[in-house]
Amino acid sequence: MEKQKRLVAINDISGFGRCSLTVASPIISSCGIECVCMPTAVLSTHTGGFSGYTYRDLTSDMPLITEHWKSINLKFDAIYSGFLGSIEQIDIVKDFVKKFKTENNILIADPCMADLGKMYVLFNEEFAKKMTSLCSLADIILPNITEACFMTDTEYIDGVQSQEYIETLLNRLLDLGVKNVILTGVSFHENKIGAACIGEDRKIQYYFNEKIPENYHGTGDVFASAFSGALLNGFSLYESMCVAVRFTCDCIKRTKESSPDTHYGVDFERGIPYLLKELKKI
Repeated sequence: MEKQKRLVAINDISGFGRCSLTVASPIISSCGIECVCMPTAVLSTHTGGFSGYTYRDLTSDMPLITEHWKSINLKFDAIYSGFLGSIEQIDIVKDFVKKFKTENNILIADPCMADLGKMYVLFNEEFAKKMTSLCSLADIILPNITEACFMTDTEYIDGVQSQEYIETLLNRLLDLGVKNVILTGVSFHENKIGAACIGEDRKIQYYFNEKIPENYHGTGDVFASAFSGALLNGFSLYESMCVAVRFTCDCIKRTKESSPDTHYGVDFERGIPYLLKELKKI
């Protein structure tokens, strides 16, 4: 039997709200990938739509975790970086990459700092510039439109975009030094949404699905986790993007049909059997 693959997910733990590690760990694990977790912070809920949430910064723990894992000779097939709670954590993750990145594994970086034209409450433009330095080391980055705009100093356009606008963004992101870009939240029609990918050959590919007119927290984490699971199961970059688009849209549709709350995250749990069928696991 083939050796099981191992991915380390560097992200926060939001106890309630279906995002970050509470999304990444179950989705990636269900894909047959061992998911090792490095928490960057622990929150009672995510920060979108809630007030009074608790926040425990784990910046000081991260280098200690790194050194312990290095001492026991842990190896990873993929490093997946998500929510980082401070500029200092970006440097810590860059050091982690220096210690654990090899020619035989991949770094997947989700800049996870902004959406809908605005930075998340904890971040600013200085953070975005620093995040760019981490993304430049990555094999694959997974920004949404807003994050791509902050990283490339491009004006944000809300709603439907032009193909020229998206392709300019993709090429500017590739110019940062990253090998491959998956850009999420792409929409050329009000009823369709999806993603676009570009690699070192500058070839651009798109995939779209039905657009549900609601904004749900945590869908970026759902997308990134499904994408990573598919990729480590041998799917191509484009195929993995398509799997992630379909899975994320399916989760959003299911949630829309069952609950009016948009900030509680999406019902990904009941979509996992669908994802496993896509990966030919069942």
